[in-house]
Amino acid sequence: MKITAPVFLLCFFLLACNNKKEEKSAVTLTKPDTAASVKPDISINSYAPVDISPMDMSYFPVDYPKLKMAKSVTTPPQARVVYSRPHLQGRELFHDVLKYGEPWRLGANEATELDLYADANINGKQIKAGRYILYCIPGADNWNIVLNSNIDSWGLEPDTSKDLAHFIIPIQKTKNNIEFFTMVFQQTTTGADLIMAWDNVEAKLPFTF
Repeated sequence: MKITAPVFLLCFFLLACNNKKEEKSAVTLTKPDTAASVKPDISINSYAPVDISPMDMSYFPVDYPKLKMAKSVTTPPQARVVYSRPHLQGRELFHDVLKYGEPWRLGANEATELDLYADANINGKQIKAGRYILYCIPGADNWNIVLNSNIDSWGLEPDTSKDLAHFIIPIQKTKNNIEFFTMVFQQTTTGADLIMAWDNVEAKLPFTF
């Protein structure tokens, strides 16, 4: 059967419209949430909820587990940070997510944990090896990073009676636009800086080992 040009164009138009409808139905738009984290999606996995703020960890030396498996190092690591990574989802970092002067867990979900495998000097203060949590009181020009002993805890209300040390560090604005909050160790001549970056804000907490 011969297909005329008008019939062909009509079929092509109907097919294109149907594809667009399918594409729209496959996309779920999430309205930006005002909290630092969003509730896990329990519909994807019946065994454990899939969290929108994934847990991550950073070692010093950088990529220590890979170096260990490659037998490039034989000594224990010096430090590790374990944290969950909220993301902006179209929000402004200040003040949609964070507010100046209000404590923030430096991540999402469980309190951010710092593991020191050896004694360290952190921003001029001597800290013994051990497990700690870190949280932050952000300001416009500097961040107050707090070392606290209330490990295995949740959220935004740390027990201030267990604060062990405060580190006031400057922040700088960068040209970056970091979607996911990021914490990584960056090697220096005396040890490492713990980089904390989100949106266009970056802070460095110096460690000497």
